[in-house]
Amino acid sequence: MAQPRRSPHDYYETETTDHQAETEIILLKHIPLSPGSPSPLQRDAHLQFLVRNLIQGLPSRYISQDASQPWLLFWTLQSFSLMGVAIDPNNKQKAIDTIMAWQHPKGGFGGGPGQAAHLLPTYAAVSTLAIVGRPGPGGGWDQIDREKMYEFFMSVKQPDGAFLVAHHAEVDVRGTYCLLVTAHLLDMLTPELLEGVPNFIKSCQTYEGGFSSASQPYFSPEPEGPPTLLDSPRPPLGEAHGGYTFCSLASWVMLQPYLSLQEPSVQQPSLNFKTLLRWLVQMQGSEIELGGFKGRTNKLVDGCYSWWVGGCFALLSSLGIIGSHDHDHDHEPTVHQEDEAWDDIDDSLWDRAALQRYILCAGQHPAGGLRDKPPKPADSYHTLYCLAGLSTAQHNVFLSSTRRDAILGCWKILPESTQDQLRRACFTHSLAWTEEEGTSHILGSKSNRMNATHPVFNLTMTHTEGIMAHFYKQTIPPRSKRT
Repeated sequence: MAQPRRSPHDYYETETTDHQAETEIILLKHIPLSPGSPSPLQRDAHLQFLVRNLIQGLPSRYISQDASQPWLLFWTLQSFSLMGVAIDPNNKQKAIDTIMAWQHPKGGFGGGPGQAAHLLPTYAAVSTLAIVGRPGPGGGWDQIDREKMYEFFMSVKQPDGAFLVAHHAEVDVRGTYCLLVTAHLLDMLTPELLEGVPNFIKSCQTYEGGFSSASQPYFSPEPEGPPTLLDSPRPPLGEAHGGYTFCSLASWVMLQPYLSLQEPSVQQPSLNFKTLLRWLVQMQGSEIELGGFKGRTNKLVDGCYSWWVGGCFALLSSLGIIGSHDHDHDHEPTVHQEDEAWDDIDDSLWDRAALQRYILCAGQHPAGGLRDKPPKPADSYHTLYCLAGLSTAQHNVFLSSTRRDAILGCWKILPESTQDQLRRACFTHSLAWTEEEGTSHILGSKSNRMNATHPVFNLTMTHTEGIMAHFYKQTIPPRSKRT
């Protein structure tokens, strides 16, 4: 097997090119002798790593993550979900009780008991409750103060459609994503909450095609009354980044029902999908980088971007930008194993097999857990997003019109509900995601298989349907093989 070609540096060596060369030398040692036979997924070692953190507690170096307690729990429990591991009722209840101790008395969740409400841990706490929570006393779901949470959301909303991540904090598009997911799961969407958000998302797109964390709004002073927000300039603040890009694109997907309900005379914002797709494709590493993804231009491959960048392709498909956004047709079951070709896979945009190879060969730590890349240590964050990236590379999850129609057919109008049209549109759009039967492609053995995850929320469909059915007070029709 010929040695992969090294990355060129144009005979101008810098600290960046030195780091790239060092990384390639390390990754060369992890290239499998047979491309179709990567390292098997060490499930038992990864489970022991996660269980040890959950039951015994995290190592002392995690003290710096005290304000990220909801995230640490979410990363752990969603990793269990992706690997198909059930959580016993006792540990579920412990998790629920722990999460509810993070709820702020004025709405939202903080990073720990007594900490200020913040959009990011609010998403992590609610998403974890989607996994372990249930209706009724002590179940967590009915103990969420949705009214105060909505007030918190509106209190951090800015005139340009952005959101502060917390009171007296900064604007960050990741906060917008976290708010939108939470509002979708808990039936808290209103036109007032969503007003101006699409234009803010649009303004974060950079010249490269990816998205930055925020943009700079400009206002025109008025002789009387409040200043008027200008459509331009609204320059993005910072460079394109994989995490910001996923959050922006996923937010854009969630906003589609809201945009579709606008009056035809209202000018709709739009994204530059051509430059976005170009940037995403360029983020996948070369053969010597094992096909992992980078998070920024001229940066090193990193396992977490398997989800933050690799997960964007399913989102683009749902918007009709790549491929067909509706695959409601029959397939013969074809779970590809190591001795079978991938002839029916279109890897012209991104290489699904290569991404799986990076995660399996470079992402796994020998002592358990997953990591950025060797020789980095494993951690809870990279464990989840490597596994989520593995899932998105294995499964084709798409928006199904058949599934959407089935959900619409069961919709019940509630006497006390307002904004029913928006609620119904967002509910059906969120739950119409479906795995295309017979199209899973697993590199290596069947034991490497992950459960499919929701491309927007990063929850299993079972957990997504459970929490949304409860808060929207709807009955969700069973899934057929084609939906």
